[in-house]
Amino acid sequence: MPAPPLAPRPTVDPRGPRFAAWLTSAVLVVVLATGWWPLLAAQAVVFALGGFAGLRYSPYSVLFRAVVAPRLRPTDEREDAAPPRFAQTVGFGFAVVGVLGYALGAPTVGVVATALALAAAFLNAAFGFCLGCEAYLLINRLSAKQRKVGTAR
Repeated sequence: MPAPPLAPRPTVDPRGPRFAAWLTSAVLVVVLATGWWPLLAAQAVVFALGGFAGLRYSPYSVLFRAVVAPRLRPTDEREDAAPPRFAQTVGFGFAVVGVLGYALGAPTVGVVATALALAAAFLNAAFGFCLGCEAYLLINRLSAKQRKVGTAR
């Protein structure tokens, strides 16, 4: 009996993650300017929803689909949702480290973690370069190469 066909991988309008990166950048700038770590904790929740539940559940995604996308020209351009979802998960990790740093009295840790998350978000927002997405692709290539080497033995 043949294996059932694989379900298509979820895709996203690439303008959505870029929109989310602009909002994320703004939030992280405010956190860095004020040191108000509860806002960083809220951003961590946004990252967690996008990374663990799926991009469609991220509040920034919902906002993009409901308010921004209807005002843009339609596009057929789609991209795999897995790399931006991985990037959200990485962002979650940095945000959690930042929250812990601020909350536990190590503001330098909070600032550095927040600044690194901001650098990645700004690269995506301003230049369309998703650092987390590129890391996802690199990890997949390396693991595929490793599997290939392992089966050749």
